[in-house]
Amino acid sequence: MLDLNDVALFVQVVRSGSFAEAARRLGMPSNTVSRRVQQLEAQLGKRLLQRSTRKLTLTQVGQGFYERCVSAVDGLTEAGQELMKGSDEPSGLVRIAAMADFFDFFPMQWVADFLVAHPRVQLDFVLSDAKVDLIADRIDVAFRGGALQDSGYVGRQLIKNEGDGMVASPAYIAKRGAPSSLQELAHHDSVAFAHPSGLSHWRLIGPDGTEEEVQVPSRFNANTAQALRKAAVAGLGIAVLPSALSSVDLDAGRLVRVLPQYERIGFGLNVLYPSRRQLPLAVSAFIALVMEKLELKAFPARLN
Repeated sequence: MLDLNDVALFVQVVRSGSFAEAARRLGMPSNTVSRRVQQLEAQLGKRLLQRSTRKLTLTQVGQGFYERCVSAVDGLTEAGQELMKGSDEPSGLVRIAAMADFFDFFPMQWVADFLVAHPRVQLDFVLSDAKVDLIADRIDVAFRGGALQDSGYVGRQLIKNEGDGMVASPAYIAKRGAPSSLQELAHHDSVAFAHPSGLSHWRLIGPDGTEEEVQVPSRFNANTAQALRKAAVAGLGIAVLPSALSSVDLDAGRLVRVLPQYERIGFGLNVLYPSRRQLPLAVSAFIALVMEKLELKAFPARLN
């Protein structure tokens, strides 16, 4: 029979990223933690972790075992904590992965109100346009666009797909002229997410529903939608931006539409979290906040 304490140790090692950090958190010798995980592997007859001098990596079997066990371990831990504290109040750390521009459309006041309502909860945001590894980075909740393919996790659409439009500054149009067709874009500059070719590749939908791909020279690249918006306002080139991100500048005259009959289908936004039977109360509370504020709204920024 498996020793459930060893299973809990394994879960802690994965979350901590190393035997030494897990030992520190648990207050026990590092070699003891390593030995007990080895015993667990011996009992299972499977290698769960690949060990190197730099880091630990889950094997495919180890990842599947972790995803199956983490909910049970969390459930037992949470149940014990609730009994000891005599409270069902959400508490503990929630790690959240989101795009770099997340707080441009998720007001910080919502976070402040949440923390006031749940004083025992701590939020740790990991902001990047790169797709994080939920297990390796110990993420509880992630925001992602596009199709969700992470086995062992569940996702829910928060923000529906919406067309992105081409925009440029009046100064840029005055200097370079307004393109009258997609073909003329080849003679313009774009600001876009980096591509090895040095060209922006845009797949655009025309008024008749036909999809066309264009390549536009790119002299300025960045990895956040906000940086591209600012570059477009500064006159560095044509950008394809979500309407929710460009609308204020369009209304103020800092940007104008380019070939408005064409649009790029947006990425939408989903919330992703472990498919556990019993989520920690703090995680459930944060997901409830997200659902309330964002579900099926218009998406204002690109997410990888």
